[in-house]
Amino acid sequence: MGAEHNHTHDHRHTHDHRHTHDHGHTHDHGHVHAGHSHGPTLSANDSPEARRSKERAILIAAVLTGGFMGAEVIGGLVSGSLALLADAGHMLTDFASLVLAWVAFRLARRPADWKRTYGFDRLSVLAAFVNGITLFAVAGWIFFEAVQRLRDPHEVLGGLMLWVAVGGLVVNVLAFWVLSRAGGDNLNVRAAALHVMGDMLGSVAAIAASLIIIWTGWTPIDPILSVLVALVILRSAWAVVRESGHILLEGAPSGFDTRAVSADLEATLPGVARAHHLHAWSITQERPMATLEVELAPGAAADDVRRAVKARVRETTGMEHVTVEVAAVAAQEG
Repeated sequence: MGAEHNHTHDHRHTHDHRHTHDHGHTHDHGHVHAGHSHGPTLSANDSPEARRSKERAILIAAVLTGGFMGAEVIGGLVSGSLALLADAGHMLTDFASLVLAWVAFRLARRPADWKRTYGFDRLSVLAAFVNGITLFAVAGWIFFEAVQRLRDPHEVLGGLMLWVAVGGLVVNVLAFWVLSRAGGDNLNVRAAALHVMGDMLGSVAAIAASLIIIWTGWTPIDPILSVLVALVILRSAWAVVRESGHILLEGAPSGFDTRAVSADLEATLPGVARAHHLHAWSITQERPMATLEVELAPGAAADDVRRAVKARVRETTGMEHVTVEVAAVAAQEG
């Protein structure tokens, strides 16, 4: 009718999932799928049991990694192998990263409050980002040491190197198996698993280098294979940093095109004259959400349009948490 619909949007506003906005509508954030599967990025929140499973997996991997790290440091120093020392250095950062990831899971259990309305879930994304950055540092150290070793070759005890590397491979395979079973699409667990995978590749490289040294006595293979492992580590690190950074910058969830969603709503729902101010982001990879404003077509009922918009967005993208602001066209035009 004639009343102006003046409101200011902060599209990251807080929700307690039970409230009523002063725009005359309520939000239904129930997590009910529309009878079809969706991509993992737009999945519903992890259950408490799933979270505890991931937390246990992180802790087990941390204990395994930290327990063998000391043996690998001693073995690398005694044998003179850069491959072992590189793997030990990687295991050190792995241990710290796994502990950080575990702490993030523990803190994420805390409920949301008036100051942190989304709770502490973002800590797991932050932990993944830090883990990725540390991988860059590890790769840089390996490159530096490899150049030094190629310029000034050291004697390497291939036999001792082989046994320590085999032990490291067994530990890393076990840790990676534990994380793979519990991880799913959780970014924090994926980052931890990538750390362990880098360790696993480091152990394989150390085994290969030790065998070549035993058979041929050619020690430059040790730093050469260390560089190859560092390249693999860098590739994994970039993937984790890019994805976690995207979430921290509140980028749209993977597969969610705000332009396509707005166009689809305007084309398929008769009650929508215009869909705009659409924002989509993720608290974590498992908690995507969106807000948007729709202008009503003449004669359309606000509640019906609101329900239709939520259902359509849920159907086309799998997004479960959608906040819809409704404004009459006449009000917008004054």
